[in-house]
Order: sequence, then C-alpha cells, then structure tokens
Amino acid sequence: MQSIKDFSLELFSLKGKNAIVTGGNTGLGRAFSVALAKAGANVFAPGLEDDGGVTASLIENAGARYAFMQTDLTEKDAPKRLMEAFLQNFGRLDILINSAGTCLVADVFEFDRSYWDPMIELNLNCAFALSHEAAKIMAPQRSGKIINICSLFSFLGGLGSPAYAAMKHGLAGLTKAYCDELAQYNIQVNGIAPGYFATDITKNTREDEAANRRVTDHIPSGRWGELYDLMGAVVFLASPASNYVNGHLLVVDGGYLVR
Repeated sequence: MQSIKDFSLELFSLKGKNAIVTGGNTGLGRAFSVALAKAGANVFAPGLEDDGGVTASLIENAGARYAFMQTDLTEKDAPKRLMEAFLQNFGRLDILINSAGTCLVADVFEFDRSYWDPMIELNLNCAFALSHEAAKIMAPQRSGKIINICSLFSFLGGLGSPAYAAMKHGLAGLTKAYCDELAQYNIQVNGIAPGYFATDITKNTREDEAANRRVTDHIPSGRWGELYDLMGAVVFLASPASNYVNGHLLVVDGGYLVR
C-alpha cells in the first residue's frame, strides 16, 4: 500500500513509454504527440498524410523516437496491420490515444447516410477496433492507458452534424464500457473532452465577429482554448499519476459546460 510520502512528480513522467496517437501529426493530435514526447514517451502516429517532417522534428527535438505510418484507418484490417507495424517498431504498447476524426456539416434534411457513415466509421468504429487490438496487448502485461478524444458534444446536441454528436456520445460510452471491462487488468480508459479550440477547423468561426462573440460569451474564461491547454491533460491521463482515474471524461473547455 502506498502512502502520501510515496508521492513524487516522477509519477507524471512517461520516460520509456511507447504511444500510438492516431491523427498524431495534425491539429489536436499533434499537440498530444508533442506533449507525450516532452514527458518522455516515444510516439507512433498513423495518419493519411505525412506533414513534411514538422511533427517528427518537434518530437525528436524533445529527445523521443517518432514514426509515421501512412494509412487509412477505415480500410479493412487497418487497425490490426497498424498494431503489427507498431509492435515491430517499438516492441511494447503503453498508451493508445484515439484522436483521428472528421466532422461533416449539413442541414438536417440533407444530412443522410453519405454524411453519417464515413463519420461513424472513422470516429467511432476505428476507435473501437484499435481499442480492441490494444486491449489484447495490454491485458497480459497488466498495464496500459487508452485515451479517447471526446468532445463537448459527448454531452450536448449536434446542430449541423447529428453524426458528430452521436459519435461523440458513443465514444464516451465506449470509454466507460471499456473501463468496466479492463480495470481488472490495471488498464485505465479515459476520455478528454475539448471545448472550443483555436485550430484550422475553427478559423472561419473565429474570424466571423458575431459567431466568435457567441462562442466566447458562453465561455467563462472568455477565450478560445489553445492547443497548449490540452497538453497537460493528456500527460496526466497517460501517466502513472492517473492510475486511479478510470472511466472519466476530463473536460477542457474554459468552463463552457457550466453555462
């Protein structure tokens, strides 16, 4: 049994750990990758396109190993092939972050299966398939961290994108269900629910004065989140410091949900 005298900031270290971050070389995924690397973890980032070495440089400058695998996660058997490639490169899986995703927007009467299916496939089905593969590796080693990137729309409706809301609710449910299944193997399964962040995807909203004001007026902190604001959260949930945090959705939203 551990006591308060055993606590150390070393619990937040990821030195020697190996992580998969899907979509880990762009947007929020890149922030997660760099945060893990700065805490000491090696990073494997599967995605559709290389970013010209930007993420590799950031991670290698932090003193960690980096590998990119060009892959479409929605292809048949892609999660299994990805996991095999990871193990050949890194040998042991400690952390899985399901970050890859897309958001298609349309009027509710236009939002048919051509919008719905690709979003559910990438954002939810692929997260499940990768978590399933990861669990089979982590359970025998009696340790592991699975972190699903959820959203405020894990709690709210989805004006303009019912699939996004349905998928993010589903991802929250998967997080809790896998916690219930895998806690017995000392595997922690949690989610991060980012609020409104300043990324390329939100650029048009931020540049529209009225739309920008509607967002910031709803946030007690009075500003959009920066990628930097997410980095501490992912290190915490990936580290031994969170070993008794399980099935939790950590909201990083500047207080948006309280209003």
